[in-house]
Amino acid sequence: MTWSKIAHWTQAISTSAVPSAVSDDVPAAESLKRHPENPAPATNHTQTSKRPRLLAPSELRPVGTPNRDRLRVWVPLNARVNQRNDTAHALADLEKLTNDIQGAFAPSTREAYGTGLFAFHAFCDSKGVPEEQRTPASPTLIAMFASSMVGLYAGSTACNYVYAVRAWHIIHGIKWSVNTEELDALLKSAEKSVPATSKREKRDPFTTAYILKIRAALNLQDPLHVAVYACLTMTFYATARLGEFVLKSLDSFDTAKHVKPSDVRVEVDRQGLSTTIFHIPSTKMVPAAGEDVMWARQDDDTDPKRALADHMRVNNPPADGPLFAYKHRTRGRKGDHKPLAWRKFLEVIDAAAKAAGLVPLKGHGIRIGSTLEYLLRGVPFEVMKTKGRWGSDAFLQYLRQHAQILALYIQANSTQHEEFIQLVMPPIRR
Repeated sequence: MTWSKIAHWTQAISTSAVPSAVSDDVPAAESLKRHPENPAPATNHTQTSKRPRLLAPSELRPVGTPNRDRLRVWVPLNARVNQRNDTAHALADLEKLTNDIQGAFAPSTREAYGTGLFAFHAFCDSKGVPEEQRTPASPTLIAMFASSMVGLYAGSTACNYVYAVRAWHIIHGIKWSVNTEELDALLKSAEKSVPATSKREKRDPFTTAYILKIRAALNLQDPLHVAVYACLTMTFYATARLGEFVLKSLDSFDTAKHVKPSDVRVEVDRQGLSTTIFHIPSTKMVPAAGEDVMWARQDDDTDPKRALADHMRVNNPPADGPLFAYKHRTRGRKGDHKPLAWRKFLEVIDAAAKAAGLVPLKGHGIRIGSTLEYLLRGVPFEVMKTKGRWGSDAFLQYLRQHAQILALYIQANSTQHEEFIQLVMPPIRR
């Protein structure tokens, strides 16, 4: 199988929601998406699947390793654990060292890098690169790998795949040596050669008007709808990531990671202004200490304070359970709680949008819409960057894309133009 075809297979991983336990034979979950050349296995056991295998068999890469575990479990031929002096370094100590270094990478990063490592080995197999030449990977091999992705992958995907190989080297104690200028040029080329199939749809923002129409289409006597609306208004006015308040799956709740009713508090400042604060126990950027997000009462029906109070009254979620758990019937019983999962949240919002004659929006549009709403209210740029926990580059793209944000700052004799210039101008190099 050619690398071009393999690349299209692995691209399915980076552009669709794929669970962590990804098959080494098929990089996309069978239940979600199948490549047209790779139909579902027949139920008749006399027929055999003709699925191509993307990776050559190797004891170094156990079949069925979940994405999130590949950086650690796929041990390079010359990893530190294979080079040890038994009298000096116990295997258990070296394995602990590997695990500790892996801990520097967030779980979501390890998940993405697992896909990148898969792509790297698929590339090496297709080019006949022997194991002993994969680590340490030569600058030429890494450059060839990066070059192979130009025109096939989005620039961000190509970067992630290269950084996945780098992380793999670091975790296993292998020197990473590349031609930085050459690699940067190749990744920039990948960025400029994004195929149409890899371009993300524009993520339109939620607005307060949109949220009000969603509310009108919901049944606020239904415990599920009450929880969904509370979650929507809360994430909007807190400028939070939706994934920080809904679960990936019904059984993924973790008290050490997810927000609970016991993580909610109210603070009042010296002027008597009240703020509701939600402590997220663990985030990607601050996994150990977590971060706080917050909102204040609003004057219309998008008020998150009222929506949260309705949710607590109707659903009464357990203090140490998911914040947006809702009551539902189970086998005829009323009152059991069910956590609000990402898919269920979007299902309810999408149905309400269609009922209201609106175009359904992506979940990330909530945080984008929140950022724009506060900026339109005159919240200073730097304050909004802090509230939304935005990286500067990600933040500035919304200033460029939405003219209404810039309108105040580009008028003649605008008193706000100095603040805007200070934000967007590059720093002075000394």
